[in-house]
Amino acid sequence: MSSEVKLPRLGQGMEAGTIVKWLKSEGDRVEKGEPLYELDTDKATQEVEAEASGVLLKIAVESGEVPVGQTIAVIGEEGEQASVEEPKAEPAPQAEAAPVPESEPAEAEPDTSRARHSDKTATARPQEKAEPDTSGARHGDETATARPQENGGGGRVKASPLARRLARERGVELETLSGTGPDGRIVADDVEQAQTRPTETRPVPGDVTEVQQPVHSAEGVESVPLTKIRATIARRLTAAWEIPVFQLTVSADMTLANELVERARELNPGVRVTVTDLLTKICAMALSRHRNVNVQFTDEALLKFATANVGIAVAATAGLVVPVIREAERLSLAETAQARADIVERARDGKLQQADLEHGTFTISNLGMFGVEQFTAILNPPQAAILAVGATEPRPVVRDGEIVVRPMMTMTLTVDHRAIDGADGADFLRTVKSFLEEPALAL
Repeated sequence: MSSEVKLPRLGQGMEAGTIVKWLKSEGDRVEKGEPLYELDTDKATQEVEAEASGVLLKIAVESGEVPVGQTIAVIGEEGEQASVEEPKAEPAPQAEAAPVPESEPAEAEPDTSRARHSDKTATARPQEKAEPDTSGARHGDETATARPQENGGGGRVKASPLARRLARERGVELETLSGTGPDGRIVADDVEQAQTRPTETRPVPGDVTEVQQPVHSAEGVESVPLTKIRATIARRLTAAWEIPVFQLTVSADMTLANELVERARELNPGVRVTVTDLLTKICAMALSRHRNVNVQFTDEALLKFATANVGIAVAATAGLVVPVIREAERLSLAETAQARADIVERARDGKLQQADLEHGTFTISNLGMFGVEQFTAILNPPQAAILAVGATEPRPVVRDGEIVVRPMMTMTLTVDHRAIDGADGADFLRTVKSFLEEPALAL
């Protein structure tokens, strides 16, 4: 018996996903748990496994954005007939019909059966002569401006559930957009980009004002459409910029920390231990001692976590992602290194799963390998703190009244002031510094 493959909900709040490519073709044998297709969500592009074994009888959606729960394929036995029901469109409320002038020809009788009750102006089919058409106007409107229909015309605008939600939140009129999805369907990216594109002035019948066209890009400039991940990064970082934050900066003597890293590499030849691994372990131990920093802010309460789920900022091909090492305080340094190597490799190969990106309570962003001495990182909402780590470099410092050269590393902690007070942030950073300078205290 055949079974339908429906688009799964891979995370809380997920309403749609974009099918990138199928890893199997129609007629191929599929085993349960075998990667079936690649799906692009707001957080990552990942492989989705088959939930049943059999033959891939039909691929209903080759690519593009699909709402959660829609059938995208059918798996069954060889020779079995596969049929996929078309998704039913939501019925649109009917608008009250405007009275038709007696002089209007019978064939021009208005059809209001699919007009949206909440529309302020009507959308009418373009006619050979630009005659005003009041058929789509609300009852009581004196006139309605006729304009060409978009996205299939004649009825409800075709848009994905996620696109509709974003449009409501941002006050974007779906009727003004041109969809880039299948059959002209408006997808989330269309709404995202609507707020950044120059506004095109639409012609109004009888208006002779010159229409301003969007500015074309200069020669040699490449226009790269935003991916879902890039659009999500932009949205989240813009939201983060509105959070009241403060920064704290310290420099740590890395003499003993570097020795520990080198010793750990000798003892664990199968995995390369790095300074980032040591930082992850040390920050996790510090968060266990300073639970007031291991928090998230909500409008109703502060969420205080018992375990340290440390996110590592990774510059992947698709954009910045922050996979999470769960319960990092429980891992040894070598185990931390193995976990970090795994998530970083999968992040750069585009193989992260939704679960890899969830439930982080703290983030580390290390740009030391690029020679950056010091920088300020932007919060990763809803987390309340992020540590920006610079390069370790020799600097002159004073020890016991004498100037000596030590390997120093500068760290800057960015904190959500709504959730964490200055003294708590400073105390946490002091602990991190002392653990780096005396690693035995943490391990």
